[in-house]
Amino acid sequence: MKYRPSYPKEAIDYLYNTIGFRTNSDVADIGAGTGIFSKLLLERGSHVIGVEPNKAMREVAEKLQNEYDNFHVTAGSAEATGLMNESVDFVTCAQAFHWFDRDLTKVEFGRILRPGGKVVLIWNSRLTVGTPFLELYEKLLHTFGIDYVSVNHRNVSHEGLRSFFEQDGPQIVRFTNRQRFDFQELQGRLFSSSYCPTPGHPNYEPMMKELRSIFDQTQEHGCISMEYETEIFWGIVHHFRS
Repeated sequence: MKYRPSYPKEAIDYLYNTIGFRTNSDVADIGAGTGIFSKLLLERGSHVIGVEPNKAMREVAEKLQNEYDNFHVTAGSAEATGLMNESVDFVTCAQAFHWFDRDLTKVEFGRILRPGGKVVLIWNSRLTVGTPFLELYEKLLHTFGIDYVSVNHRNVSHEGLRSFFEQDGPQIVRFTNRQRFDFQELQGRLFSSSYCPTPGHPNYEPMMKELRSIFDQTQEHGCISMEYETEIFWGIVHHFRS
């Protein structure tokens, strides 16, 4: 996860300045992974419970507990967090919600949230057009990636989330985000994707050769820019009393 993008300061500012996060807020970060998003909330002083079903990722996130007294990591899923009723002010899901069972998750989030609590879903969506590098890189993934189209299809939209949230559905806001990579870092970013072929696969060597060619064509001062749109969907879900 070293080469995966974090989230822009403006997006985190929006959580605290507009949505209502506070330094003493209790936040459940669901599908916390290695703690990339949790760390940004911890830095603001919020109390964060990282809920993660994957043991290897959870063990990485647990290292943050050595740095932050306001962080706790627990095994659990979106559908069964293991948290107490009405125990958190906010639920966050970064790069994870599209994996969840929405009906079960809606009930679980409504159970663990305090009345008036909010759900915040956030994604970094990699841009595929707009610069020669972005367009050539997308073509590379379509040409050599393994099941790229199906793996990369997030299938989440404002309309699709309308029934998950109360009232008129989620509010949505977008921010720009960017990573600058030299060639070694660009390779690391590609290797971090599940659709990247591994050494020995027939697509591996051609993909690496083409990646080098794309980098050489589009680099400026030894780096390229990987650009994203950071999307935040947020609102209130129905409060389920047990």
